[in-house]
Amino acid sequence: MKQIISVDFYFNHLKHLPIIDVRSPGEFEKGHILNAFNIELFTDEERAVVGTAYKKESKERAFDIGYEFVVPKLDDFISRSMEIAPKKEVVIHCWRGGMRSNAFADHLMENGFEEVYVIEKGYKAFRNYVLEYFEQPLNLKILSGYTGSGKTEILHSLKKKGQQIIDLEGLANHRGSAFGGIDLPPQPTTEQFQNNLFSVAQGLNLELPIWVEDESKSIGRVIIPDAFYHKMSVMPVYLLDVPFKERTKHLVDTYASLTHEKLAESIGRITKRLGYDKAKFALEALESKDYFKVVEITLFYYDKAYLSGLQNREDATIQKFEIPTVDPDQTAEFLMSLTN
Repeated sequence: MKQIISVDFYFNHLKHLPIIDVRSPGEFEKGHILNAFNIELFTDEERAVVGTAYKKESKERAFDIGYEFVVPKLDDFISRSMEIAPKKEVVIHCWRGGMRSNAFADHLMENGFEEVYVIEKGYKAFRNYVLEYFEQPLNLKILSGYTGSGKTEILHSLKKKGQQIIDLEGLANHRGSAFGGIDLPPQPTTEQFQNNLFSVAQGLNLELPIWVEDESKSIGRVIIPDAFYHKMSVMPVYLLDVPFKERTKHLVDTYASLTHEKLAESIGRITKRLGYDKAKFALEALESKDYFKVVEITLFYYDKAYLSGLQNREDATIQKFEIPTVDPDQTAEFLMSLTN
C-alpha cells in the first residue's frame, strides 16, 4: 500500500525504515536527509533538459521527455531499491513530493513492494521542518574563551564524561578561523551542515544542558541557522580566561604539524586585518619554523576580534573563570561542577 505522510510523521514513527531520495545527484549533494539513499530518477543533465522543456514548451512535452529518460532505468530502480529495502518497506521523497516520488513509489508497488510511504511536499517540507525545529527552547551552555583555550577538546571531554554537546566545528569540518580548514575534509554545504546539526540535536534531550562552543554566525563557508544562533547569543556564557602563553603552546601543538604552504596562504588571507608588517613578520617566522612567533603575532589579532564579539553580549550572561592551563579533562570537571 502506498501512503502519503508528513515529514513529522516520518521522524516520529518511520525513522527505522530506509529512505530513498529520488532527486538528481546535484540536488542530493546540496542537501539531503541524513542516511537517505539517492536513486536519481534523472541525472543532473536530464533534469535540466526536462526543466527546459517544461518552461519553453509544455508540461506534456516535459513528461514525454522524462518518460524516455526513465524507461531504460526501471529494472535498475527495482534492483537498487531491493538492496536498500529488502523487507519491501520504504520511504520515498523528491523535492516537493510530486511527480517524481509518486511515480517511483507506484513503480515499486507494481513490483512487489508492500509498504511505500511518500513524504508530502518532499525535501522542501523537510527543510522547513529543520529550520522550525530550532525555534523551540534549547538549554544551551556556551563555552567561550580566546583562541587557543582548547574549547573543542573540552567539549569532547565533556561528552566522554556523559554531558550533552554539539560540536559545531566538527559538523562544519572547520576550526573557525582563517586557518580553520587546513588539512580537514571539504566543508559540507550550509544546507547539509544545518541538516546534520538538526540530526544531532534530535538525539539530545533538549531540556537538559547542551554544551556548545561560542562561534560566529559562519564557520568557514557554512552558516548556523538563524534561530539556533539567536539562542546561542542570549544563553549563559562560560568564559575561560587562559594565559596567553598557555594558549600559544596549545596552538603550536595544534597547527605546527599542518601543511606549511596552507599556513602561509592563511596568513596571506588575513594580511589586511593583521597589517602588512605583522603579516610579513609572521610569514618570515613561518619560513624559519618559529611557530611560537607565528602564533604570537596572529593571536593578538584573534584576541581583539574575539573581544569584539563578546562585547555584543549582555554582561549579565557572561561568567568569567581564570583557568591556569589548557587541560581539557580538568576544565570539563570544573564546568560540570558549576551546572550540577
